[in-house]
Formats: sequence, C-alpha cells, structure tokens
Amino acid sequence: MGQKLKIVGWLSVGALAGALTTVSLQTVARGNMAPLPLEELQQLAAVFGMVKSDYVEPVDEKKLITEAISGMVASLDPHSQYFDKKSFKEFSEGTSGKFVGVGIEISQEDGLIKIVSPIEGSPADRAGLKTNDLITKIDSTAVKGLSLSEAVKRMRGEPNTKVVLTVFRKDESRTFPVTIIREEIKTQSVKTKLIEPGYGWVRVSQFQERTVEDFARKVEEMVKQSPGLKGLVLDLRNDPGGLLDAAVALSAAFLPENVTVVTTNGQLEESKFTYKASPQFWRRSASNDPIQRLTQATGGVLKKVPLVVLVNEGSASASEIVAGALQDYKRATLMGSQTFGKGSVQTVRQLGPDTALKITTARYYTPNGRAIQAKGIVPEVMLDETAEGNLFAALRTREADLQKHLSNGKEEEKKDPEREKAREEALKKLEEDSKKSPAERRLPEFGSEKDFQLQQALNQLKGLPVKASTTLSERKAEKKDE
Repeated sequence: MGQKLKIVGWLSVGALAGALTTVSLQTVARGNMAPLPLEELQQLAAVFGMVKSDYVEPVDEKKLITEAISGMVASLDPHSQYFDKKSFKEFSEGTSGKFVGVGIEISQEDGLIKIVSPIEGSPADRAGLKTNDLITKIDSTAVKGLSLSEAVKRMRGEPNTKVVLTVFRKDESRTFPVTIIREEIKTQSVKTKLIEPGYGWVRVSQFQERTVEDFARKVEEMVKQSPGLKGLVLDLRNDPGGLLDAAVALSAAFLPENVTVVTTNGQLEESKFTYKASPQFWRRSASNDPIQRLTQATGGVLKKVPLVVLVNEGSASASEIVAGALQDYKRATLMGSQTFGKGSVQTVRQLGPDTALKITTARYYTPNGRAIQAKGIVPEVMLDETAEGNLFAALRTREADLQKHLSNGKEEEKKDPEREKAREEALKKLEEDSKKSPAERRLPEFGSEKDFQLQQALNQLKGLPVKASTTLSERKAEKKDE
C-alpha cells in the first residue's frame, strides 16, 4: 500500500469528548523542514534563561521545556498532544483496548472534567457514574486548573488501588464522593441480541483491536439463531470511535466489495489516501479475515438485509466514518440525532525512545466527499431520546463546542442564535427536571425494551409509523473559537 497513512487508535479514560483518536505511529524524519523563525526562538531562549535565573526559586529545566512543548501543541486543536514517557506508554498499550483505570470517556467543561460516558461494565459504570456528571475532585486534588492529561494521570494507576472522585450531578443538584477501585479495563465493544424473531440488534460501543473479530463472531451466532433475518439495527450511539481499520472493516461487512469507505486529506502526501472495502485495508494476516469469514458463513446476508443505524451526539470519529459511508451508499437509514463531528486524523510521531507528538495531520471525508469535522453526520430521521422528548440535546458537548477546534474546511462557519435560545430553554427544563426522583430521570439502557429509539428503529424496519422528533433539527457548523 506504499506510503498510505496506517491508522490505529486509542481508547482510555482520557479520550477527549469521547472521541477516540485516529492516529498513525511514525518516526519524525523530515529533511524538508521550513526555515525556523530565529528571532522568536531567540526570545524563547531568553525567556527560558530569565525564568531559570530570576524566578523566586529554582525550577526544573526539563519540566519547563516539557510544559513549553505541551502548551505549543495544545494551542493547535483539542486533539493534538505531547506525550511524555508515562503518557506515551499508556497510549501505546491502549490500542489493545486494555488499560488500568476507572473506565470513563471524558471531556472538559468550565474547567471541570465531564463524563461523556462510562465504559460499559467498567468500575465507573458499576459505581453508577453517568453521562454529563462533572468530576470536581480526584482524591483531594481540585480538578479546576488541571489539563485533561493531568486528570487522566491521577485517575489511572495500579490495579486494585482506590481513587475517590467527587462528582457533581447537574440533574440532581448535588455533589457526592464515589470511591472506585481501579482495574484493568477489558472493554467488550460488541453486543448482539435478537430483539424479536427476524430482527437483530448489534451494538458497537467503540472500535478497538478485537472489535472486528468480536463483531464477526457474534453476528454469525445471531444469524444462526435466526436464519431468516428480516432486519438489523446497528447501534453506534455514544460510540466515541477508535481504530480506523476496524471502522473500514465494519463498513465493508455491509457494502459492495472495493467501494470507497473514507478518504483523508492533509498537507503531507502520505495523508492523502482512500480507504476501500477491501481486505488489504484491515486484514492483519493473510489467514485471518473475519469479515470474509462472516460473509461466507452467513451467505452474504449483511450485504442485503434492511439496515437502520442509530447515532447520537456521542457518536464520533470512527463511528461517524461507518455512519457516513452507509448513508452515502444508501445502504442504511440513519436515525437518532446529529453526530459529534470529529472528522480529523491524528498522527503520532515518535520524538525519542519514550516520547511522542500526536498532531492533527488530515481531515477525513465520506465517500461522497462530505466533511464531517465540526458538523457531523445528519440522520435521515431525527429521534428524541424518549417518547416524552429530547429537550436536553442543546446542552451536549460537540466538536464545534471545543476550544480551538479545527474548522470544517468546506463550509463557512456561522453562529447559530437558535442554539443559545435552545440552551436557555434546556437549562430551565433541567431545573424543573431536578425535582423529580432519580428513577424518573434515568434514561433506559440501550437495547432494553424501554429503549425508545430502538423501538422506532424496529418500526422503521417493519414499515410501521415512526415517532420522529418535533424539536431536533440539523445544526449548522458554528464559528470557530479563536
């Protein structure tokens, strides 16, 4: 495949805004660097010297340089990051979908750590932590002033050690401590079940190394249970993304062979690439192709079975690639709400034996050339979360809400005054809702009988009336924060 951008990904407790990073491990070897701005570099050296000699107390030189690099990279966009020795080790280990921590995807909000979603079955999930909970303290350390990476470091640790998180739950207007025992998180990224005879549900909660194998095995088992499959729901709600090759493979399970799944484009020649529904783009060994095995075992049923894809604001990155490809080829009906909008590729360039730079190197586009960045994928059918409505959607964080987010690159970004109005109304509703009991406010579990959106997807497959949202509408790309 020549100089193609090999993309992998990482899921950890610190995956920004729930959007897993799509990355490429490479070593810096640039012979054509642009001329350096000498005057500015001299100023940097002068400041370093003054801090070292004039500051009130001695400073750690290495720490100063590390912080300077971190600040420079963090100023680019929310997904670029400098990895020191510890964070690079965690990153490298994280591609397997295993790490030691509490098991949450997080973002930042007003200087606090916001839970995008607990990882299913993790210590955080078992402890009852919920989407939109705010972490105000990690042990005795206040979160205000900590970067995401610093917060991640404090929440991660050795197996069987404890960490106390102080949590503010908005919808209950209360703050409370939660003690969690860290453990190795072995995430189960694929769940399947027959909703009823002939209709299946496949939930992919993230894209990691085992996802394609698990998907093929579990879907094959489900098809054997119900040979006359009449319809399938692919559930990508709150899927923050992950490995691009897994997303390409999953898309290929439903698409004709060799069609374009996603393209990438950036300054570097190696970042201009097209990924297709062909085994060479995901197969890790000549003898192991789970998608081909699944297709043969099921008689190619996934290529033709009626398909609904469920998405929401928490569907990001790799899950948006799958949704966008299936939508462009009209292979599926997308239902739910507009996705997160992370349409950028991060490349990891190793700086030394144990440090690296993760930097945004490309945007990615759907087969029809649509830019996802800061916009997301718009479903054909908008659905509220519950039968009673979806009045809190305006409060959810999206890529376009992140400071210094990368622009769309195709569409002019404009402020949306309707969004601010919707936020005000949602905040009022949230205040009213806080007076209800927690049981009344808890959203049904995905895949359960009370899952309103799943029931609407099932109705769509059966040709029955669907209760579409009367409050949700397509959001436009908003003006980038400077």
